[in-house]
Amino acid sequence: MRKAIYILSLAILSAPLAAAQTSKIEVSNLVDHPFHVDYPSGSQLSVHIRSGDVRILGSAENKVTVKVDARDPDRARDVKVRFERLANSAELGISGGPRNDVRITVQVPKASGLFVRMPFGQLEITDVVGDKDVQLHAGELIVGVGNPGDYSHVDASVNSGGLEAPPFNEDHGGLFRSFQKSGNGKYRLHVHVGAGDLTLR
Repeated sequence: MRKAIYILSLAILSAPLAAAQTSKIEVSNLVDHPFHVDYPSGSQLSVHIRSGDVRILGSAENKVTVKVDARDPDRARDVKVRFERLANSAELGISGGPRNDVRITVQVPKASGLFVRMPFGQLEITDVVGDKDVQLHAGELIVGVGNPGDYSHVDASVNSGGLEAPPFNEDHGGLFRSFQKSGNGKYRLHVHVGAGDLTLR
């Protein structure tokens, strides 16, 4: 009985500590008030984005920033951001707003590990150094890979469409195109497009 009480006491005491290691922020109206939050370089960030025109850019600042540019600012105010900080990583969700005539720009620390999922549209990732796991269901995916020697493993695939990767001397088109590479670097790169075009540059 004493042992059970002791374990229960530890659980109660540790609950505030566990809660302190997580925090959640939800914001909207990014047209007038771009979202920004401090985030350390070298961390892992999971990003789930609505369909559209999206850029993810590496920055010298230790922040995550989300900005929206739109032809119709009134409708674009419906774009929402949810940011949840976990113990050693964070999750960023972007949802809502019109699908057309809106560009969403996400800035992350240049040294970041990225896990990105997006249904449809155009997604471009530039100047981010770290692991990258990126999938787009349909559309155009462009990923700046930097130095190809930085990677220990690379796999890229397209179910239907074009696959161009000049840094890895690969160029394919048609159905179920893919390639894999191994190297002496420390990062991993996984990129996939269901239907559309994939460019590594």
